[in-house]
Amino acid sequence: MNTRHLLAAGIALGCAALAEPAFATEGALGRTITGTNVQSFAGVVPPTPGFNAAIGYVHYSGEISASREVPLNNQLTLGMDATFDMLSVTGLYVWDTGEGRWNFASMATLPFAEVDVTANVSIGSRTGRVNDKADWDIFDPFFAPIIAGYHFDQTRHMTLALYVYTDWGDYDPDRLANLSLNNWTYSPTIGYTQLMQKGTLEFTTVGAVDIYTKNDATDYQNGAVFRLDAQLVKRFANGWGVGGIGGWIQQIEDDEGPTADRLNGFKGRAFALGPTVNYTNKWDGGQVEFAARWLTEFDVKRRIKGDPLMVTATIAF
Repeated sequence: MNTRHLLAAGIALGCAALAEPAFATEGALGRTITGTNVQSFAGVVPPTPGFNAAIGYVHYSGEISASREVPLNNQLTLGMDATFDMLSVTGLYVWDTGEGRWNFASMATLPFAEVDVTANVSIGSRTGRVNDKADWDIFDPFFAPIIAGYHFDQTRHMTLALYVYTDWGDYDPDRLANLSLNNWTYSPTIGYTQLMQKGTLEFTTVGAVDIYTKNDATDYQNGAVFRLDAQLVKRFANGWGVGGIGGWIQQIEDDEGPTADRLNGFKGRAFALGPTVNYTNKWDGGQVEFAARWLTEFDVKRRIKGDPLMVTATIAF
């Protein structure tokens, strides 16, 4: 890999998990928005040590049909419209482990979010449309103590990591909109990157399983969720790159608890496809990369359906 690719790999790891939204499967979404978790060079931990930083923004507006009951905190809603905005600041450090096949890094992310939810809520025989909004504040921070990278050769690379999502955001079980899931989530993750056409064509895929702890405030246990994202990007000498991204989310276990049992486990899935564009500018000792993507979800079952928009700015020193 050349110097440009090494730097890009470091900043990609810094924003590899920026796109984490504001509800669990309990709220018909989960910690993951379809197609927003793969980043360029996410399968690479470079041997070049140093600190990297990333800023990411995700906007997601979606809905679930009014004919569908949705478990949301202490309530069952009849359909839901939701808008999520999240700004994440990530720091990543690549450890000085030399030029061998293995390299290691650590990362932490501080997310800020705003959530706006409108839903039909039934109280006895009465049904009314209710809106709730959680203004900008800290959402659940998350981190990866160790990201291990393995280099098969100069063009094929793999990363292994365990991302840990806290429950440190503000949560009220009687509200529709919250800035926390009120559970910890553990996500074993594997990334793979392959470079082709002298490094100008990149294929990267990221697979993970999200394993949730129980939300004790609502007695709701989310089932494990499998997710797989992939992107193919062609880069040019002028710094621009274009490509496509696809995502798949599949819940592999039923939710559990009195509300989940009433909804037969509320197991969901979603697919997404869309374009991506990025631009890289480098200088002696560092570089900055800007990237944007827009996706549309389809074949969605028991999840919010929308069109995610994501932009990132990442810098390597």
